[in-house]
Amino acid sequence: MQAYILVLYFSKYGSTKEMAYLIANGVEASGMPVKIRTVPNISTVVQQAEPSIPAEGDIYCTLDDLANCAGLALGSPTRFGNMASEMKYFWDQTTSLWLNGALHNKPACVFTSSGSMHGGQESTLLTMLPPLFHHGMMIMGLHNAHPALSNTKTGGTPYGATHVSGPRHDQALSQDEKILCEAQGQRLGEMVKKLQGM
Repeated sequence: MQAYILVLYFSKYGSTKEMAYLIANGVEASGMPVKIRTVPNISTVVQQAEPSIPAEGDIYCTLDDLANCAGLALGSPTRFGNMASEMKYFWDQTTSLWLNGALHNKPACVFTSSGSMHGGQESTLLTMLPPLFHHGMMIMGLHNAHPALSNTKTGGTPYGATHVSGPRHDQALSQDEKILCEAQGQRLGEMVKKLQGM
């Protein structure tokens, strides 16, 4: 099986999805193949199970998609300074991968989008890290060699790419935010290539 990087995200209004695709562009620029996957919506009251393949958009991630990746970019919108419950629910189902060490020593990075500059972006990124640490993954952020990280007036942190979408989720990604998404994907791809001896 050819090595690939998994870009796994959940997006409600589209910003996190757009970031996922920019990160995937960066991964591809490094010369690594990429798979883009999402997770289904969840409800507090289960009325009907989601189909295993959505009617439109990206397909849902399986445990095999996760287990077989060579690297991971994980994205979620900010929910009160935390990852979205949909993404947390997905990770809560990964015990079998934890038991067999399927993700040990694989590099990973995180990204998020929030409605405001002070919407809890950094804490959201930090809440996405514990499952990755427990799975034995190696965490990567963004370094200050990217001028956009220091110059941005919108999203962007050393912990991972971020975006401020506005209270109505109608603010497009800034040029700095786009640059940082692609840079994060490219850095992840380059690290995977080094670890794979490519």
